[in-house]
Amino acid sequence: MSFEHSLHGELKIPDELKKQSGLLSQPKAVWAVAFACVISFMGLGLVDPILPAIADQLHATKSQVSLLFTSYNLVTGVAMLITGVVSSRLGVKWTLLTGILFIIVFAGLGGTANTVGGIVGYRAGWGLGNALFIATALSAIVGLSTSGTAKAIILYEAALGLGISVGPLLGGELGSISWRGPFFGVAALMVVGFLFITFMLPSIPKPNKRGSLADPFKALSYPALLTLGIVALLYNFGFFTLMAYSPYVMHLDEHGLGYVFFGWGIMLAFTSVFVAPKIQARFSVVSSISSMLTLFAIDLGVMAVGTVVGSSATVIVAVIAAGVFLGINNTLITTAVMQAAPVERSTASAAYSFMRFLGGAISPWLAGKLSEWYTAETPFYFGALMVLMGVAVLIVRRRHMQNIQVDVH
Repeated sequence: MSFEHSLHGELKIPDELKKQSGLLSQPKAVWAVAFACVISFMGLGLVDPILPAIADQLHATKSQVSLLFTSYNLVTGVAMLITGVVSSRLGVKWTLLTGILFIIVFAGLGGTANTVGGIVGYRAGWGLGNALFIATALSAIVGLSTSGTAKAIILYEAALGLGISVGPLLGGELGSISWRGPFFGVAALMVVGFLFITFMLPSIPKPNKRGSLADPFKALSYPALLTLGIVALLYNFGFFTLMAYSPYVMHLDEHGLGYVFFGWGIMLAFTSVFVAPKIQARFSVVSSISSMLTLFAIDLGVMAVGTVVGSSATVIVAVIAAGVFLGINNTLITTAVMQAAPVERSTASAAYSFMRFLGGAISPWLAGKLSEWYTAETPFYFGALMVLMGVAVLIVRRRHMQNIQVDVH
């Protein structure tokens, strides 16, 4: 089976596949990429249950340990700028495989480190592989899917949610044995993902047009995409405050933290697939995203209150509930990004992800510092404020979003 590219370098589906339209009626290649996505996204939440253990055993502060997220997200974000250049020269398949190889190597090396600095460095290499994989995987799933862009993105978000939910569960189980276990676990699972991509993804011709380093910046010149990028940068302060800081105030062991974030991820995956379409059917893009982010900000406020009164149960329930708001928002905003600028999907994804991961790079370290400088609840209040700023930006610039019609049915 051969695949072609449009004049803009996008993947085109052969005519014999276009007859299939259901979300689950996909070519094997799509399922191979989706499976690898699940494993890749495990890396995002895999370290959540072991953050306190790493801090305790390696005698590090919260802000030092949070650099595991900072280095990972910073390199992922910056590397997004080169994904188009790399994929247009190596091709989709080899870019995916290269990204997976980086993840295998650096995740494995992370498990051998004896200092926080070593882990932080290896997480940076892991982030490089993550960038090459994520930007290319989204483009590949959307391009190879037989069910249309919106449903393909729902499938991608479902893989994201499943990976994020299973990651902490696996991290908790392996982390209860040793904090090194989750790193080796991801490396082993990505070997399986590498084999799936190798044997199930067909050779896809390189695009006719080679990407350049300027492409993502040109994409951000379109007001709608820039608006979504700014919103994502701001709300990720809240997202990664939840991911990187909340484990310290729940006062649970590795197993307990794994179960909590498993519940959070399940809510995220379920709502991204089944609830987001219903929300969008009744409200506009701006209203839907604004409502979900406002609810998320309120939820962060609840976490702050739970921290003040010393109620771990309140924080736990609020963390799990956050998956509902973030799952819906992720699907809506990712689908909007695909329509926000007249550029290739991979370029739009890279430009948006660059800004999104910058917020994810700053916030984990800052959350740890805020707790050290002020009080334990301060990071949650700050995260909520940044999320509300994102809502304000979206509302003020809503005129740029008028031409985006997100249909997730």
